[in-house]
Amino acid sequence: MKRTGYIFHSKYLQHETEPHPENPGRLRAIEHRLETSGTIKKLNLLAPRAATEAEIGLIHDPAYIRQVKKACEEGVTSLDADTVISARSYEAACLAAGAGLKAVDRVMDGTVTNVFCAVRPPGHHAEHNRAMGFCLFNNVAIAARYAQVNKGLNRVFIFDWDVHHGNGTQHSFYRDASVFYLSMHQFPFYPGTGAASETGAGDGLGTNLNIPLDAFSDDAVYLDRVENRVIPEMLRFKPDLILISAGFDAHEDDPLANMLVSTEGFARMTELVQKAAREICQGRLISMLEGGYNHEALSDSVQAHLENLIAGATA
Repeated sequence: MKRTGYIFHSKYLQHETEPHPENPGRLRAIEHRLETSGTIKKLNLLAPRAATEAEIGLIHDPAYIRQVKKACEEGVTSLDADTVISARSYEAACLAAGAGLKAVDRVMDGTVTNVFCAVRPPGHHAEHNRAMGFCLFNNVAIAARYAQVNKGLNRVFIFDWDVHHGNGTQHSFYRDASVFYLSMHQFPFYPGTGAASETGAGDGLGTNLNIPLDAFSDDAVYLDRVENRVIPEMLRFKPDLILISAGFDAHEDDPLANMLVSTEGFARMTELVQKAAREICQGRLISMLEGGYNHEALSDSVQAHLENLIAGATA
């Protein structure tokens, strides 16, 4: 049985954004690499469904959701200086959010052990009531809350290794002790949030951890932080499910950042997190694509990530 799920939909390519760096070529490169390498044959191919307005509303303001839909229908071409949209962007965004919901469903019913969602638009910058940083709806945050509301999970852990801090995800759960958000990111850098002093508030105090890293941090730095900071927090929190905001823009060849992580570094991080997931939550692990803008580096890293998910799911 193929224990690693893979979610993709051709409508993600209809979120037309060229010549923007977050463009359909990113997913075309991933699909091509998985096909030519044969990795695709090892995966349980799952189709996403469109998240409903109510499901997206678990995180986002209903008025904002309708605003995005209307903007796409009326031919608006951007929601802010960074976030480009087109006629089909709302549909693609609903399917991107829905990929996380399908992943939760299939992990929780035992069809697969883990899932990678090759989605766009990405999500972790999207705030409750506004688009930001290429993101329309916060895919990982919606999946986390859906898992709690619809599957009865008590605790969810979100590990964000995208090179940029996931401000939208942090703000979604900043006062919520049931969702632990941990981000490891270049700092100071866009979007300006993610200082070590941001540790949650109210009931959520202590369940938000930022690990800001200097520019030009390499595999050794990343792996040290994962082994000695990230994994201990996972083991302490004991989540029922682990989600990864899997941005690959900390890669040494990425054009939008200044980090030096190799493809092998992402593979090793995947291995470490997956080992923890097996120990804590029966291997339940869902990763959702965020950034990554050098197509070759992105496709290399996603393939390495998936090969490690496959190996771990059968371990």
